[in-house]
Amino acid sequence: MTGTSVAKRDDFQRMMADCRRGLIDQILVKSISRFARNTKDCLQNIRELKELGVNVRFEHEGIDTVNVSSELITAIYAAFAQKESESISGNMRWSYQRRMESGTFLPPSTPYGYRIVNKKIEIDPERAVIICKVFQWYLDGISKEQIAHKLNKAGVLSNQNKAWRAGGIHYILTNERYIGDSLWQKTYTTETIPTVRHRNTGAREQYYVEGTHPPIISKEVFIKVQTLIQIRKENYGKSPSETIHPFSRKVICGCCGTVLRRKPQRGKYYWCCMRHDANREECPLMPISETNLYESFYRLYYKLKHQSIPILEQMLINLQMIRNRKMLWSPDIVALNKRISDLSSQNQTLAFLKQQGLVDPDIFISKTNELTKQLRQAKLEKEKLVDAESDMTALQTRDLIDLLEGGPEILDSFDTELFGELVEKIIIESNDSVRFCLKNGLELRESIERTVR
Repeated sequence: MTGTSVAKRDDFQRMMADCRRGLIDQILVKSISRFARNTKDCLQNIRELKELGVNVRFEHEGIDTVNVSSELITAIYAAFAQKESESISGNMRWSYQRRMESGTFLPPSTPYGYRIVNKKIEIDPERAVIICKVFQWYLDGISKEQIAHKLNKAGVLSNQNKAWRAGGIHYILTNERYIGDSLWQKTYTTETIPTVRHRNTGAREQYYVEGTHPPIISKEVFIKVQTLIQIRKENYGKSPSETIHPFSRKVICGCCGTVLRRKPQRGKYYWCCMRHDANREECPLMPISETNLYESFYRLYYKLKHQSIPILEQMLINLQMIRNRKMLWSPDIVALNKRISDLSSQNQTLAFLKQQGLVDPDIFISKTNELTKQLRQAKLEKEKLVDAESDMTALQTRDLIDLLEGGPEILDSFDTELFGELVEKIIIESNDSVRFCLKNGLELRESIERTVR
């Protein structure tokens, strides 16, 4: 098994799935470095396996997880394995950077319109024609969304053999690769394991190299497109019709999870799923009229105002009862007490190993600091457990009741402030059903009547 993160190890995940189904009761491993390359994944999976009743034996280190103290020893060896893996990753990063500096770096993949042949980047003639059309269409005044729609309608697929979207078109229009140049290290991975990829906004040095491969687009055309993108961006920001709407970033497609966008059509506004607009086979959700959403909110408010206050008050009483029960010995508190006890035991075991000279001083200090931090965190969690979620939900429910009691009897126009205080988000579940998620976590459904566009 290889890889620095278990999420990318298919065979490991299959083994864990078999353990969860009760098909495995013991795992034999050559060494800890073959089980996990980072301490977090190692301990997380060992703990889960112990809960499932699965024992893990590491042959090289002589560790058996059936023993209580073996988890700490496993963590120490896993720390060594993680350091070794981080060293290898560091050497690879150093090699990549040297090749970037010298201009000899060859990326593992190429953007749409190019291909790698004999370790050289070459133009793909058929796809290059598409790239030229995309740039020309944009200069002709066609929007990114419309360009994506044209390509999808023509049956042209992206590099990943998927439908085009506006984001993919933007990537093409702003990519310096199409003029034969390369900007390397646009993203970077963290040095600690498990590695995480981040966009490089100045944290790492970037390398711009001219003439690394044949161009598809002239520099003149590319500069014109960048200028036009900037002009449209500035005009978009100044447009009064694009001011922040109360529904912005709050209306979610219940079919695919996409945030709906507001689009004008024949003098009316609709909230549309961009995935549906790009390819109707990917998402069945039709555009919903803004008027329909307003009307659904009006009906929701009326029911809350005239029918739901007693229900909310009972909810408030129930939350108080839950809080009182948590003050007793709840399973959460019992689990935290056990966690605190286990961490204290590991601290004592670590001190004993240090006395016997079995632990490197640097590892001892590192693990001691980590255990102390975990102990402190567990104790804080225990203190805050009672006052956490139930109190916040109760407070939000009380605010909701006060808001409804002081609100108008009926809504005949949309109240932006009232909506913002009541609703956290709106999920369009289907073409005839919408779910309002209120600030206190309560979720209520309303029917919607469609307006044909």
